[in-house]
Amino acid sequence: MSERSNALDLEESVFKRTPKQIALSLKRSAERSGRRKSAPFRSAMSMLSFYENRAGRNLPASRRRAIARAKDELRKLYAR
Repeated sequence: MSERSNALDLEESVFKRTPKQIALSLKRSAERSGRRKSAPFRSAMSMLSFYENRAGRNLPASRRRAIARAKDELRKLYAR
């Protein structure tokens, strides 16, 4: 199943890093991926939102804040 997934290939433990490192890593992954179906910004933001929605319930407040800041960093990287 995962062999045909259209998800991005993410670096290991990407969501445990600082917000800036998370954003840079997602940007790199989105731009390198040959399987994404939308623009790199949308793909990267989608992965961040997906993680937030799936793990968010079990994340401590500090990690939730880091994910929110990573979204802001991603917007800065793409000038949005």
